[in-house]
Amino acid sequence: MPLNSVITNAGAQVALASFNKTAEALTVTQKRISTGYRVADAKDDGAAYAVAERVRGEVAANTSANEQLGGAKGLIDVTSASLQNVSTTLQKLQTVAVKLADGTISGEQRTQYQAQAKELTNNIQSFIKDATYNGTNVLNDPTNLANQVVRNGAGDTYTFSGYKATTNIFNTVSAANTWTRGDASAALTKTGAISKAITNTLSQMNNFGSYSNFVDSQINYNKSKMDAQQAGIGALVDADLAKESATLQSLQIRQQLGTQALSIANQAPQTLLSLFR
Repeated sequence: MPLNSVITNAGAQVALASFNKTAEALTVTQKRISTGYRVADAKDDGAAYAVAERVRGEVAANTSANEQLGGAKGLIDVTSASLQNVSTTLQKLQTVAVKLADGTISGEQRTQYQAQAKELTNNIQSFIKDATYNGTNVLNDPTNLANQVVRNGAGDTYTFSGYKATTNIFNTVSAANTWTRGDASAALTKTGAISKAITNTLSQMNNFGSYSNFVDSQINYNKSKMDAQQAGIGALVDADLAKESATLQSLQIRQQLGTQALSIANQAPQTLLSLFR
């Protein structure tokens, strides 16, 4: 049978223990709702928190790698734009060379065509020199042809090659303003100066197009990987807010009932004392 005592209030002790347990659970639920995390720190679940922190580090590293790849893409795309303009200008130079190869033009006409050739070669030189991105130019006879960029969070690199366009393209046609009929005819042959410059330009356009495609693919892969990592972190440490909201309402009701139960239990000793007065 229950003990009726004015010294030991067993009912109040039980009510207080239940009230404290509810308060602790309520604190946990409120923390989950306010932070959005089931595991907000190591105290919640040390093992899960450690795994989440490691993966967060990997996400941050891949994010940084994509930033570097973005810089490399800018450089590659600027270079590609330069080569495209060089290619277009070489086509124009080719048409002028055809006219210079004509033996029936007058001396005055030849001088005019040579002047056009000079302007076109100047444009080619400018396009090559202006192919600069963030202070780097990989076309204007770079000292180091190999360019390495970090491609992932592990620090692995991707290497793309620069090109000595001043030597292999501009210098090949730089004397076009002095070409005689014979020079112009020779320049138009399969192994001539213009054909060589066009071939070199198109080859590099193909190369830099491939570089750009690789960088785009790597950036997209890194993004997909980070999305998967973020989803994994979420499954590991995120709170189920719908569930926590329902739990919060339940605990709040239990807390109210616990307060009432504790109040009732605390009245029992007073009732017993009144019997002896």
